[in-house]
Amino acid sequence: MPRTVYCEKTKAEAEGLDYAPWPGELGQRVFEHISKAAWQEWLAHQTMLINENRLSPRDPRHRAWLEDQMEKFLFGGDYEKPAGYVPPASS
Repeated sequence: MPRTVYCEKTKAEAEGLDYAPWPGELGQRVFEHISKAAWQEWLAHQTMLINENRLSPRDPRHRAWLEDQMEKFLFGGDYEKPAGYVPPASS
């Protein structure tokens, strides 16, 4: 039976992640409070941010900025949206 969590992004009980997807304290917080579906939403958004802003995952400044955006996206906050971005409709 899959592990369930109360997802802070979707505000509902859902299937939890299998492991902490990020190192450190933030990764543990994501593991404990974010669903698989919300994490997949973040990965899609992160890809868009990397492409639109021409970021390099090898650049420590870009990684730090993405980590900040991840926390805002998953736990509530004013996260960066590319110009003209329209979020998908919630179902």
